[in-house]
Amino acid sequence: METEENQQARLRMVSQQLEYRGIVDRGVLEAMGSIPRHRFVDPGLVSQAYHDTPLPIGHSQTISQPYIVALMTQLLQLQPDNTVLEIGTGSGYQAAVLSALAAQIYSVERIPELADSARKVLAEIGADNVQVILGDGSIGLEKYAPYDTIIVTAAAPGVPEPLKSQLAEGGRLVIPAGGRGTQYLERWTREGDRFHLERMVPVAFVPLLGEFGWPSA
Repeated sequence: METEENQQARLRMVSQQLEYRGIVDRGVLEAMGSIPRHRFVDPGLVSQAYHDTPLPIGHSQTISQPYIVALMTQLLQLQPDNTVLEIGTGSGYQAAVLSALAAQIYSVERIPELADSARKVLAEIGADNVQVILGDGSIGLEKYAPYDTIIVTAAAPGVPEPLKSQLAEGGRLVIPAGGRGTQYLERWTREGDRFHLERMVPVAFVPLLGEFGWPSA
């Protein structure tokens, strides 16, 4: 349920967490100020939904802190006509933010329960340009490639090669890459057969499991 308290909490989140820490993209700020993050967290954690912290969503997964969601979205430099591939649907919150800024979102999730839950909430809030697909996100989603932007919300040892091949010319890929404990947020931009790397800030994400990620064991 939407309440005045939730609306005020979102406004504080935008001003005190996002703008204060350097998020300047107005579209991102507006999306973050409109998407009901409390709908994507466990009912017992609703009071913490707009705190600047990740929260558990079950299955050893988390919903990222709002600042990281905003930063990764800003790095994508989304355009209204973009087609986006998201790897790691999780709660569905990141996909909901993307849905307010781009034309079509394909989101891949490996855990059936999370995929089902995300589909339900996304439908309830009217994010009908998001399609959640169950599968191994480390191999991407060849069926709808190429993608204008790709966002990976789990940590990989490096950029999975299938994701590079599925990125459109001039496209941008944002991913946390490094060890299983800590990583750096990276942005890769495709320039023909070459990829330009920008390394941003240290982060800590759950591991990307799969054929081109970390082994499940």
